[in-house]
Amino acid sequence: MSSSRRRQTASQKRPSSPKRQQLSARRLAYDVLTAWEQRGVFAGLVLDDICQVHEVTGPDRAMAMDIAYGVIRRRATLDAVLAAFVDRPRKNIEDGLWALLQIGAYQLLLMTGVPSHAAVGETVEVAKGIRKPAWTGLLNGVLRSLSGAIRDADDAGPAVDRVPVDLSHSKQLDRAVLPDPSSHVAYLTKAFSYPRWLVRNWVDERRVEDATRLCDWFNRPPTVTIRVNLLRQTTDVVREVFDAAGVATEAGQFAESLRLLDAKPIRDLPGYVEGWFSVQDESAMSAARLLEPQPGERILDMCAAPGGKTTHLAELMQNEGSIIAVDTDDTRLARVSENATRLGLTSIQCQKISPDGAGLPEGPFDRVLVDVPCSNTGVLGKRPEARWRLNPSDVEELSVLQRRLLTQALASVRAGGHVVYSTCSIAPQENQQVVREVIKQRDDVQIVRKIEHIPGQPNDGGYQALLRREVGCASHT
Repeated sequence: MSSSRRRQTASQKRPSSPKRQQLSARRLAYDVLTAWEQRGVFAGLVLDDICQVHEVTGPDRAMAMDIAYGVIRRRATLDAVLAAFVDRPRKNIEDGLWALLQIGAYQLLLMTGVPSHAAVGETVEVAKGIRKPAWTGLLNGVLRSLSGAIRDADDAGPAVDRVPVDLSHSKQLDRAVLPDPSSHVAYLTKAFSYPRWLVRNWVDERRVEDATRLCDWFNRPPTVTIRVNLLRQTTDVVREVFDAAGVATEAGQFAESLRLLDAKPIRDLPGYVEGWFSVQDESAMSAARLLEPQPGERILDMCAAPGGKTTHLAELMQNEGSIIAVDTDDTRLARVSENATRLGLTSIQCQKISPDGAGLPEGPFDRVLVDVPCSNTGVLGKRPEARWRLNPSDVEELSVLQRRLLTQALASVRAGGHVVYSTCSIAPQENQQVVREVIKQRDDVQIVRKIEHIPGQPNDGGYQALLRREVGCASHT
């Protein structure tokens, strides 16, 4: 046998790795949405898992994320529109087919740069690819009818036949699809896609105009902000390196903050592995800054996971002193340790406690940060699933937990020390009311400063209060 023949035979016997299936952006979006609907899993995690086992290009991944998150955010809007174009009740349409109708409608109504023929044709191809040929007739007919009914609106104002893309741009349809705008809650619920009870709360707490701005802000693509680890690199150098890599940035409001003007996978950015930066919104950065930790102090960070504020505290302290980061879950605490290791921070110690707070490390501490679990109503843009997971009872249940955590934080700080109470909520029941109800039970606590972050001005929403435990007053534990 010749050497060439022997090489050929050996090659034939060598096991080959299975070829990974290549998935289109729309098929990816479909798989993500069906997993989210059926199992309640986070869309981003589903997409990560799919991309591990299938061939996915960078542009397809980005487009799939845009579609999936867009459909999740605007599902109530899309459902209202589709109901006007589908000639059978929603209950008589399979969930997977409805997901494809939403995907097609989202591209036609709310995405830019997608030709209508591609939005229709490529979405129909997904039905064929998942072996659902019976779906193609309805899917093709509805999407073509919708495509023919859309034009850019001359007026962006609210109307029953006009779908807002944002406050300055709408799509005009040839029929009514939305409630009368004069019925403010009903209209905003469908036009901008939120649970009715949440919109009702916003309208009751604010003017209709402010509630409308909130609805619009949370539907916009979120801005990614990074916090530069000044112990490892300067902000100027990070900007220069990013610029060389084709990643545009602008200066943030803090010395350590930069806003990214291009959407890029964070872990692929230069300097990530080296611990040059973390991802954190500036409203979240202000919590550690408000606490003003000093080198050499002993700090308690309650509800610390996943560690964004914990590591910021350590950086502000020049990594000198001691931070005890506590949480109730081992997996989430492991993320705190991983983040600290990547950033080169050695002043952080992690400690698990029980859900009722038992096992909190002994004080007194110089300062305490209590970043409480909350409804996330200040960050609905970055967490598109959150608006549909919330129930009206959640806010009241959370406020009970928040009062208990703040009480424990105040019991852990020394006389003359400070506590920062922090949320990413814009609900008064979780913010001002919690602080007021807790401190009225004590005569040794004063509010030093309060910060209310209004969504879109210019960052995420949230609330922080700096409290001081006075010297020489009776304590209440």
